[in-house]
Amino acid sequence: MLGHSHALSGLAAGAATLPWAPVHGTVAQMSWIAAAGGFAMLPDLDHRGSTVSDMWGPVTDVPSGLVGKVTGGHRWGTHDAVLAPLALGGLAMLAADAYWSSLLLMALAIGLALHALHFVIPGNTETTIVGNMALSWAGAWWLLGHSPPPSWLPWAVALGVLTHIAGDAITTAGVPLPVLWVFRRTRIAFSPLRTGTVFEKAVLVPAFMVAIAVFLYLNTDALDAFDPLVQRLTALGGGTAG
Repeated sequence: MLGHSHALSGLAAGAATLPWAPVHGTVAQMSWIAAAGGFAMLPDLDHRGSTVSDMWGPVTDVPSGLVGKVTGGHRWGTHDAVLAPLALGGLAMLAADAYWSSLLLMALAIGLALHALHFVIPGNTETTIVGNMALSWAGAWWLLGHSPPPSWLPWAVALGVLTHIAGDAITTAGVPLPVLWVFRRTRIAFSPLRTGTVFEKAVLVPAFMVAIAVFLYLNTDALDAFDPLVQRLTALGGGTAG
């Protein structure tokens, strides 16, 4: 799937899982959704030239090359539905214990989401190295400063990673057979969908955007904010009919 499809599906997954997410309060909820959306890009850290690799220049490009070598190349280790969430979630668990490492993780998530969703954001600041770093670090600082310590980060990482893997699993390139690919490189794919097709752009992307809006409405304070308006409109409709 394309980068923005992964980010949108991650945002949708974050909004959908809010009832079970270990977060409380509007700011923490927004942090959870943003993290899930950003971390849905993380598995592509396994190859240079990806959105993850290009985002902060050498800061992300050098680690990307190393990760690719360690995990067996693109769409192997970081796309394993068992090993990847455990490994990346475990690293996030270690990082969540300290403020600066939590800040880095949150900034990475925000930066990835901004970079992937640039097609709906006016201007191109979020696609430049300096602009993206400034926006993502400022956003991470604000979010962490207005919510409890993000002990939930490992769960957000695992959710984003699994969402990415699920998205790639429905494309023709597929994903590795969990764990067993280590012994014999085997991929699995669940549909003939090709990355970047009209179906992905015209059907899946709008569907993800609708899902985000619906789950935000159902699972956040937006429901309480809009309910009085809905009731008034309903009452007006009833009055007109009478």
